[in-house]
Amino acid sequence: MRRQTSLFDVCNAGMFLLLSLVVVIPFLYMLAVSFSSAMESAGGHFYIIPKHVMLDAYRYLFSTNRFVRSLSNSVYISVVGTLINLFVSITLSYALSKKNLPGRQVMLMFVFITMLFGGGLIPHYLLIKSLGLINTYWALLLPGATNAFTVLVMKTFFQNLPASLDEAARIDGAGEIRILFSIVLPLSKPIVATFSLFFMVHHWNEFFAAVIYLSDANKWPIQVLLRQMVVGGTADVGSQASLEGEMATSIGNNVKMAAILVAMLPIVAVYPFLQKYFAKGALIGSIKE
Repeated sequence: MRRQTSLFDVCNAGMFLLLSLVVVIPFLYMLAVSFSSAMESAGGHFYIIPKHVMLDAYRYLFSTNRFVRSLSNSVYISVVGTLINLFVSITLSYALSKKNLPGRQVMLMFVFITMLFGGGLIPHYLLIKSLGLINTYWALLLPGATNAFTVLVMKTFFQNLPASLDEAARIDGAGEIRILFSIVLPLSKPIVATFSLFFMVHHWNEFFAAVIYLSDANKWPIQVLLRQMVVGGTADVGSQASLEGEMATSIGNNVKMAAILVAMLPIVAVYPFLQKYFAKGALIGSIKE
């Protein structure tokens, strides 16, 4: 028997269609402008299909050393930062999941306190400065090596794994490191993939910390340069003499849109490979049986 379509179903479908258009149409507009010429995009007219498909904006971006360097900086920060986050979070969470760990409750209390209180920007900056991390990538990578939310969710996930697997591995002579990397991690793909996506997106979109701690413009990630191009209308991230003729002072709309799409592409490309683990990993680590 066919289910009758109600007025609610029609309104619901129409609402979600409208929301989808709100998301998709701006993206299509950026895509169309990025493949248009500077003369076409200068008029400011709205269109989602370019009149003449041209790659001038992309050629312009990738012919400039400053843009390519900032893009490579973001790739380095994202990859290294994600690996550091995963290593620290997994090892700490696995240790805290063991109920026989000495001082476990005290360490859990210290982890939980960080969710409620923070020192603020000035103490954080003074700490980074005293450690000699100013103007280094470590100022972006080490302070956020993990966080309380990640540790607590991963700890819950590891505690829900069958204890018989751990006992069987110990009978066979496996140690903690062997159990973690040979048994626990292969069973933890959903939670690891989920937080890998979280960490990667965080590092790729890093802007404020880079402005605060990186004084060398050559070390700035793509988001900082993108802000200079889109908001300031210029790619000048240093003195005018330092540009060496690389990017003009006035940036065309087609170049701005191309830069935004290039900055979005890595995360958009990675997400489909992790999406199948995303929903399961976000749910399974937050439920305690």
